[in-house]
Formats: sequence, structure tokens, C-alpha cells
Amino acid sequence: MNKKSKIILAVSLAIIAFMIGKAFILDESSKIYLVIFAFVGLGLAMLRLFINGMIKKMKGKPVGVKVMFFAVLLGCGIPFQNWFRTDILLAMDREYLVPCIVVTVASVFFMTVLSGVISQRKRASQIEEMTIEQ
Repeated sequence: MNKKSKIILAVSLAIIAFMIGKAFILDESSKIYLVIFAFVGLGLAMLRLFINGMIKKMKGKPVGVKVMFFAVLLGCGIPFQNWFRTDILLAMDREYLVPCIVVTVASVFFMTVLSGVISQRKRASQIEEMTIEQ
């Protein structure tokens, strides 16, 4: 794990822990929302990583398959994004909005970097195993 990854992991985890911890210690009414949005951010990061992996697997596929993939992706993603923005974010109390977005973004960064670190370590151990076998 390089220094940049460690810094991003530490800062994002500190932001999440501080925001949620402060909300619970001060018994703020946004505490449950912050926990929910932390998990939403983790889920969004995993979804993004999954979609990126699927796009990488598209190499060599026929154009029709690629068009169909993106049509389904946009057909599901755009309505969901619109629903989330209008019915969830814009319907929330303005006092909760900024802390929830900060926690969501921090958890997206955390999960994205953590996933990269885990896959990097996994690849390194596989390479090590291959060199030992030879």
C-alpha cells in the first residue's frame, strides 16, 4: 500500500468516524441518516467498481452487446438517480443534507481505495505464489 492510499484511507475513515461519532455523542437527530448514508456510499463505491469491471470485460464483445449493456445501465441508472435526487436528497431537511453528502463521499472514497488495496495485495500474493512454484 502506497502512502497516498494510506492517507486517503485514514482521512476518509476519520471523516466518517468524526461525523457519525459527533452525531451520536451530541445526540443529533441526523445520526441515523449519517449511518444510512455511510452504507449508501459504500454501496455506491461497490456498484461503481462492479460496473468498471464489467466495462473492462467488454473488450472484444460485439458492438450490439456493448450498446445493450449501456442501454440497460442508463435505463436503470438515470431513473434511479433522478428518484434519489428528488425524493430523497431534495426532500430531506436542509440541516441533514451537507453532513449526509460528506459522509457519503467519504465512504465512497474509503471503499474505492480499500478495494484497490485489497486487490493489489491479492495480486501480489498470487505473483509471489507463482514465483515460489517455479
